[in-house]
Amino acid sequence: MSDSNQNSAAGDDTNDGEMTTGHAIQEQVVTLVLAVVIALLIRATIVEPFRIPSGSMLPTLLIGDHLFVNKFLYGPKIPFTDYRLPGLREPERGDVVVFEVARVPNGVPNSNIVPADRRPDASREDFVKRIVGMPGDRIEVRDNKLYVNHELVEKVRLEGAFIDDEGAALDPYSEILGDCVHGALDDPHKLGLMRTPFVVEPDRYFMMGDNRDNSNDSRQWGTVRLDEFKGPAFIIYWSWASDGNFFQLLNPVNWFTVEKRWGRVFSRIGCDSS
Repeated sequence: MSDSNQNSAAGDDTNDGEMTTGHAIQEQVVTLVLAVVIALLIRATIVEPFRIPSGSMLPTLLIGDHLFVNKFLYGPKIPFTDYRLPGLREPERGDVVVFEVARVPNGVPNSNIVPADRRPDASREDFVKRIVGMPGDRIEVRDNKLYVNHELVEKVRLEGAFIDDEGAALDPYSEILGDCVHGALDDPHKLGLMRTPFVVEPDRYFMMGDNRDNSNDSRQWGTVRLDEFKGPAFIIYWSWASDGNFFQLLNPVNWFTVEKRWGRVFSRIGCDSS
């Protein structure tokens, strides 16, 4: 074989190798992009993680609980649109729901939250509360007592005290909210937020935290539309005594210094939970 033919053959081998490498890289990129798209679609339409940063839902949800939200149950929103697909069921009284509110800039602390549809120009923030009032319900809260449609919601005092993260002793109750029985707390040293008789508007819901005297909820800033619901919280997948986000798990120091609540992992959220 002549030198020229040998050089040509060597050049062909080099090109084949480059094409093979380029094709492999292209496949990896396509696979990675596809995986990201699938993950984003799952997050947008089926299930989304959420972290509990405050004690407004004690004793049901603790600071540091990490949970999944069922975005399919009420009907998922089509990404980048305001259209919601049909769901499996409507929201029910007693559901623990993650939803969006608006935070008004330069507002008074603890009073700068408004329903998201009332301030579409403001930044959004996720809250988690329990549905107490359905559309058309008459809600009243006075003297730490909740009335729904003129009827007092029954609470059964439990033994002992619930100690929150700041060391305050709160009175634990079992609240009977229609067909939903769940844990609730009252602060014996606070009168709590009141709510004069109020009829929930059509297609809106009245939300309250289970830690009744330490919750920024519908008593203060109003009701929530179904459009702002992300979905009901349904299971805790991780829990530890930290208000930091899940990426703190990547810090090995936290595995030795932060209390892990193994008993709460995979526990169900909803009624009959505390």
